[in-house]
Amino acid sequence: MNARVPALSPASRRSRTREVFSLLGRRALVGVPATAGITAAVFWLASLAPFNPLAQYLGTQYEHATPAQREALAVQLGLNDAWYAIWGRWIGSVVRGDWGTSRVFGQPVAQVLTERLPYTALLVGLGLLVAIALSVLLAVGAARRPGSLIDAVALGLVHLAQAIPPFVLGLVAIAVFAIGLGLPAGGASSGGLDPTIGGLALHLVLPVGVLAVTLLPWLVLNLRASMLEALESDAVLAARGRGLGEFTVLRTHVLPVALLPFITVLGSRLGELVTGALLVEAVFSWPGLASATVSSATAGDFPLLAAVTALTCAAVFAGSALADACYLVLDPRVSDV
Repeated sequence: MNARVPALSPASRRSRTREVFSLLGRRALVGVPATAGITAAVFWLASLAPFNPLAQYLGTQYEHATPAQREALAVQLGLNDAWYAIWGRWIGSVVRGDWGTSRVFGQPVAQVLTERLPYTALLVGLGLLVAIALSVLLAVGAARRPGSLIDAVALGLVHLAQAIPPFVLGLVAIAVFAIGLGLPAGGASSGGLDPTIGGLALHLVLPVGVLAVTLLPWLVLNLRASMLEALESDAVLAARGRGLGEFTVLRTHVLPVALLPFITVLGSRLGELVTGALLVEAVFSWPGLASATVSSATAGDFPLLAAVTALTCAAVFAGSALADACYLVLDPRVSDV
């Protein structure tokens, strides 16, 4: 088995570029209607929820409104229409670039997403980077000496992290590091002040750490298995026979090959990353999309709930497609994904 990734000729690069665009096009043909279908399911499920969206919309004024006023407002908001009619109007507005207005926040959905999406993207991005760095360190240490104490400790840690739900891990982190050591336990700033770079960094320590730990199991186990396979390859044995140092062998012959399937794993598990991030946001009161998702679900805020769902689905489909496209670009031995 050759552990080196062969180079591409100019003609092969052009052919590979066509394959990449063909892959992305096929995924888009699947992802767009699938996302639309999932938003339709969201509207249907929201219509079955036992919550009264009009009561959520009016708040304390609901009890003071007369039945006639309630009925008139429900007709005005379209709450009495069938779910598929509401969904159809929403799809038509989205095609025209209008995501609707959130009844919960009293703002355009696009504005709600613009304000909250950067916080979620920051948490997800930093959590993923920390998880990748930790997983590489743990996987390298475990794969170099399988069956050793380092391997046993690494596998024990990832299996323990796999067994603990994210919200439980978050509560434990609050008890140990927030109550015990004084780290911020929630929010993006202290005392209602505007967030600063230093304040954001300090408030991100716990949620980023918890999110990274929840991602470790499938990252470490996949990378460890890939490294063990690469370490047994003929190219690695030949490199060691030529007298190359262990660090050079790892850097030039093992990691480049082992990281290729790692990229695909990242894309395929993006849905779990987003779900985990929302749970972590809820535990640490992070001002991202989690609270908006919960509020829109309980209040029957169809436009916002569907927009968040569509955005999440699009991110999952796009991440998976881009990961497979990167695999095609980086590994000439793969002709189809």
